[in-house]
Amino acid sequence: MINDIQKSAESKMQRSLEVLKENLAKVRTGRAHTGLLDQVEVDYYGSAVPVSQVANVTLLDARTIGVKVYESNMAAAVEKAIRDSNLGLNPAAMGDVIRVPMPMLTEERRKDLIKVVRSEAEDGRVSIRNVRRDANDHIKKLLKDKEISEDEARRGEEAIQKLTDKAIAEVDKILAAKEEDLMAI
Repeated sequence: MINDIQKSAESKMQRSLEVLKENLAKVRTGRAHTGLLDQVEVDYYGSAVPVSQVANVTLLDARTIGVKVYESNMAAAVEKAIRDSNLGLNPAAMGDVIRVPMPMLTEERRKDLIKVVRSEAEDGRVSIRNVRRDANDHIKKLLKDKEISEDEARRGEEAIQKLTDKAIAEVDKILAAKEEDLMAI
């Protein structure tokens, strides 16, 4: 029973880490990467679809994303969707290829982004602690119902705490890497 609780808690903590990584990937650094346009949606014949479904997104160089639309009549809509996204990008159409240059980050903007990143990391820590709380509550319920002994409950809670410490250390490591990435010029 306790093993099941531990496995469940571990998988939920891993999922929290994955969500944190996904959220941090959306925070833009000075370098271009194709994942930046993943959340940008284009109106494609009445339905909103990601840019990657109506265009080929590639890196032209370290600071420029290239977007080559599959249908030439979609170029204006894709360009407008990128410009209207709150990413601070200014695309320029050149025939059927849209160039999206990455603007340099100012020191002030970098500090703002670090605040956003730290907030995301704290949300990740809170999520992990919530998983720990739920697992410990489940163990306490088993103890109260006399399905496990006090020693088993204590060992289970210690194991959950070790998982929590490991996951929070991983959050701190991910945060440090992202902050370093943001401050790199």
